[in-house]
Amino acid sequence: MINKRDVVELAKNIRIDSLKMVHRAKASHIGSALSCADILAVVYGNFMHRDSKFIMSKGHAAVALYAALKHTGHDLDLNTYGQNGSPLMHHVSHKVPGVELSTGSLGHGLPFAVGKAMASKLQHKSHQTRVLVSDGELQEGSNWEAIMFAAHHKLATLTMIVDYNNLQSITTVDKTLDISPLTDKLRAFGWKVKTVDGHTPEAISRGLLQLMPTKMGEPPAALICNTVKGKGVSFMENKVEWHYKCPNDEQLAQAIKEIESA
Repeated sequence: MINKRDVVELAKNIRIDSLKMVHRAKASHIGSALSCADILAVVYGNFMHRDSKFIMSKGHAAVALYAALKHTGHDLDLNTYGQNGSPLMHHVSHKVPGVELSTGSLGHGLPFAVGKAMASKLQHKSHQTRVLVSDGELQEGSNWEAIMFAAHHKLATLTMIVDYNNLQSITTVDKTLDISPLTDKLRAFGWKVKTVDGHTPEAISRGLLQLMPTKMGEPPAALICNTVKGKGVSFMENKVEWHYKCPNDEQLAQAIKEIESA
């Protein structure tokens, strides 16, 4: 387990490398990557033990995951992101060391994670399975089938982490298809739920620890992380256009300067 200062530094590195990759490849989804950087820093800094599984369902934020993997011991050449022949594709690819499932066709990650947790239960193992989903993809029915299945089978080792930034590709989540009140809905489905500030590493860590089961047969858990899309870069925060826009040279320099000085 790494200390608070190192987790904060890891989150900064994830943000900076994500910006560089998107800029170099003239790609998109930087707002989504910045949104979940603190979550990934906590998960990969403190919760990826030998028997832990992590699924990145919001695969369009691939650069954030690749950066997290790079800074926690995986041999990845981030400079090849988005290039022909590179395993570092624009959406999360299972060809990358440390990644189990290609994602980005939203709504698939949670059902897969439920399957991993069910397998652990059938094998009488206590492997922890955590999956990061976006708020927007919780508009998809496949997720609610998985949520119902996980509660019915009391998959205690499953934790769903929700990156709740309330922005998707065109407008806000509540204007597109409102998923609120999410906490009440998940509890009604039989899940344990906690809500935290998704940009406070101590709160994320504490929430994940508090949601860990003490015995088999407990309900699955959900950690709702309230976040800001584009977090850490003033001109990107809460701006829906940064779901698709790519920073130019001047914007990249300003963004890195803001993150480094934070």
